[in-house]
Amino acid sequence: MANIPLQRGMWLRHEGHVYEVVDFNERHTGKQKPTVHVALRDIRDGHPVDRSLDDLMPIEEVEHGYCMMQYIYDKGDALVFMDSETYEEHELSRSQLGGRDVFIKEGDTYRVVTLEGRPISVQVDDVVALAVTMTAPPGHSVGAASNITKEATLENGLEIRVPLFIKTGDVIKVDTRTKTYAGKDHG
Repeated sequence: MANIPLQRGMWLRHEGHVYEVVDFNERHTGKQKPTVHVALRDIRDGHPVDRSLDDLMPIEEVEHGYCMMQYIYDKGDALVFMDSETYEEHELSRSQLGGRDVFIKEGDTYRVVTLEGRPISVQVDDVVALAVTMTAPPGHSVGAASNITKEATLENGLEIRVPLFIKTGDVIKVDTRTKTYAGKDHG
């Protein structure tokens, strides 16, 4: 628990939670001594938190890292991954995956975030390419004339709204953060 210099991207433990340091800056108010305000992100749920450096003292840095793991099967309330080096199996609950579990494909390898040696989350690209397995007929479209969309079901079962020109069999880009159409895949 030494006083470690604060750095963007470092992880620290505060009041039983683990946070990533997003940013920090010094603020001056009148004749009072300057305070350092620290913007944090809760590792478990991504919620932003603001604290002063004095609140965080002493800083307890938390060991974290990354490893490559292959998604091998769905176990209902958890997904099972295998460490590519040790061949150990690890379960990650759907809540640990932050709603992005629908984008994880069996057999694919992912970069997994570890906290003190234990896997805690999986990094999924912000935009992924998925095939359209079914689209609604244009009669089911909604929106203004310049932005008319229709329903589409993707290969992973996700249902989203897409532009009218998208048809069954097309491969589209999907934003995994918002679960929305992000363009047609031309790859």
